[in-house]
Amino acid sequence: MFTKIVVLIMSLVITFTTTFGLNFVAPAEDAEEIKNVVILIGDGMGFNHLYSTEKVHGVELDILNRMEYYGEQKTRSASSLVTDSAAGGTALATGHRTMNGYVGVYPTDPLAVFAVPASITDVAMKYGKSTGIVTSDSIMGATPASFSAHVRDRDLDKDIFAQQAVSEIDLIWGAYSSVVTEEEVNANDKVYVNTLSEVKALEEGEKSIGQFDGDTLWRGKDNGDQPTLSELAAEAIDILSKDEDGFFMMLEGAHIDKRSHDKDGEGAMIAALEFDRAVSAVLDFAEKDGNTLVIITADHETGSVTLQKDGTYKWTSGSHSGVNVPCFVYGCDSFIEDGEVIDNIDIPTMAVAYMTNNEQYFPCPLSYLNEE
Repeated sequence: MFTKIVVLIMSLVITFTTTFGLNFVAPAEDAEEIKNVVILIGDGMGFNHLYSTEKVHGVELDILNRMEYYGEQKTRSASSLVTDSAAGGTALATGHRTMNGYVGVYPTDPLAVFAVPASITDVAMKYGKSTGIVTSDSIMGATPASFSAHVRDRDLDKDIFAQQAVSEIDLIWGAYSSVVTEEEVNANDKVYVNTLSEVKALEEGEKSIGQFDGDTLWRGKDNGDQPTLSELAAEAIDILSKDEDGFFMMLEGAHIDKRSHDKDGEGAMIAALEFDRAVSAVLDFAEKDGNTLVIITADHETGSVTLQKDGTYKWTSGSHSGVNVPCFVYGCDSFIEDGEVIDNIDIPTMAVAYMTNNEQYFPCPLSYLNEE
């Protein structure tokens, strides 16, 4: 009991020191109506990535036309006004800010030793919900790692995979990496999948780790039995939604960021188009289900994409920026108001409040969650 009190106090102290204030979530009237939560993260995705994609490709993105509420999110880490994907992902997963480069851990050395923060994925599993992580990056990438691991360095791929391999997460799917082996996946009672046919053949209750052709994932072009990100989104929803207790899923479109680092505007827009198709698959389910909270946001903006005087959009930088990013919501009329600006750490805090009907204290240390 004493240990539990200590870690709770430490968590509160960290929340204050890393966010410049304590955030409290008021009970939500419609919280009991939300059974499922899906967070879709366009890595590096700013507003102008979306506006430029619509203009250049002559499309209407579902991201901008089917969501119910349109707000903004303030990004930063505990160490910088400009966050990286590790700290940005950690804020969105745990409700805590941390240092750039840290994944799912507190920003101070003593607490990285004695405790790690619980993620929204951990809370969902605690409540008996199915969980899934889908990305066009490798599964050890900073964003998926933030929702599935706790390490002091985002480059510790082997340590991240070791934690994912033994986790109780139902599905973790992403792009191919030599770090992930079929042998280790199978040794931990999970099914290794690397084609769309194998995904479709998964039996109910089987946990899986999947690796697929990365180029096909983000470009969204047909490649035989290799899936696109949007196809994986649909398959993951189909699997996870069979759980009567509900589910949590995080899906990342990683290449909006990756292409923007190269100032490859066309590549970033292609990645945005496929991410939007994944959004469409999720919204199609949510509209029919009626009990699903969908959140679309980003960990940060990449490229400092700017509208020029001639009406074109230009990628003016190959780095991250500190500008606000989208925070769009479907399925809940009290999560955010149109035009409202919220902090990155507010997103998982509020999502957990809805997902658990305010039964679960969050943010919290993982040890506290395990003792509940």
